[in-house]
Amino acid sequence: MVKILIQETDQALAQTIKRSVWEAISEVLNWGFHWGEGANHIQITIGTLLLVTLSFLATSYVLGLVRKIYTRNLNETDTLKFISVFKFIKYLAYVIVVFAVLSFSGVNVTPFLAASAALLVGVGLALQELFQDVLGGIFIMLDKSLQAGDIIEVEGKVGRVVDIRLRTTRAVTRDDKIVIIPNHKFISDTVFNYTQNHKQTRETVSVGVAYGSDTALVKALLLKSLEKDSRILSRPKPFVLFEDFGDSALIFSVNFFVSDSFTDPVVKSDIRFRIDELFRKNNISIPFPQRDVHLYTKPSGESPKTQ
Repeated sequence: MVKILIQETDQALAQTIKRSVWEAISEVLNWGFHWGEGANHIQITIGTLLLVTLSFLATSYVLGLVRKIYTRNLNETDTLKFISVFKFIKYLAYVIVVFAVLSFSGVNVTPFLAASAALLVGVGLALQELFQDVLGGIFIMLDKSLQAGDIIEVEGKVGRVVDIRLRTTRAVTRDDKIVIIPNHKFISDTVFNYTQNHKQTRETVSVGVAYGSDTALVKALLLKSLEKDSRILSRPKPFVLFEDFGDSALIFSVNFFVSDSFTDPVVKSDIRFRIDELFRKNNISIPFPQRDVHLYTKPSGESPKTQ
């Protein structure tokens, strides 16, 4: 009987100590700031901050695990694109977790949501172009309408894409300058992608020859100007077009295909040098614009005629 009484006393003492410890911990966790009453009651306590911190750590771990699982089979380019989009998702997840934890811990988040809604409306109007850039970056990465290495033309400038980010795309121009393009340009404006479907593009060099020139010889010389140039593809075959009878010349164009359209100005320049050399050797002249001016003089003493 005494033994049973001692056991019950020990259990009661243990429960009392346990209850006292939890009460002390609860009291410590409830330290903080309290404002308002009823529905407008707002409290920020040590327990709330600790819960938010633990939620952040757990969310970071889960997001990191998702990122690792999703990107383990992707190549480097697709991985970089996914990371750019994933950053936006991560920030959104953190915001949702914070509000969810605050609401779960007893904090009335309605005033925060109301203030945030009004703030977001104002910020959205002021930064709508920024949001367009971010959405444009997400769409570009998801539908793969633009990839690193593509050669594009935007507003008359040709460049090779080197990096696609969430807000902007960077490209290097033919004069080795970096141009930063807001991503909304790829949604709202017309953009030429030279290498979307394939790497080869057709290029053209035009030239005028004097009237009376041997057109068959001109065609042969134009095709000869492309020979032994490793940058010009043999398939599809180059061809020559007799385009028009111009005011001062017969207009021809030689058309050829290259696999790197980014360097085509250099290729065209070399072809023009060879055309000029071949035309000089074969007495084919390249005329300049000419006009015949006829001057009529009136004999002295003759009155002007009226019509």
